[in-house]
Amino acid sequence: MAATTPSARERPLRVVVAKAGLDGHDRGAKVIARALRDAGMEVIYTGLFQSPEQIVQTAIQEDADGIGLSILSGAHMTLFPLVIEQLRAQGAQDVVFFGGGTIPPDDVAALKKLGVREVFTPGAPLQDIVDFVKRACARRTLVN
Repeated sequence: MAATTPSARERPLRVVVAKAGLDGHDRGAKVIARALRDAGMEVIYTGLFQSPEQIVQTAIQEDADGIGLSILSGAHMTLFPLVIEQLRAQGAQDVVFFGGGTIPPDDVAALKKLGVREVFTPGAPLQDIVDFVKRACARRTLVN
């Protein structure tokens, strides 16, 4: 067992799982939240009907490493860019932003160009999502 120093100890990944806008379908978000928790991450679930501003404020207040946004309402081309805009406005671009939902392939490509790190569509294996979050957020796990 390697010795750890107070300046280089690891902490669990902290991820905000969010539902934005008027989308009231949260079963998938809850499944993702549970999978991330089961993988040892701290998960903050925002609940339904959150604004992009509220989601980003929660991530900042909770010192989150990532934000996972679930959209099933078709508003992904509006809400995802608004979250990216808020992350930039708050100086929190280092928070890994990913999402999922019923998003057409052409929109996935456009969202990635805007700065969404990854998009998971229905049927994506939970382990793929967990592995992505671990890999993408790993650089923020060292606490100084």
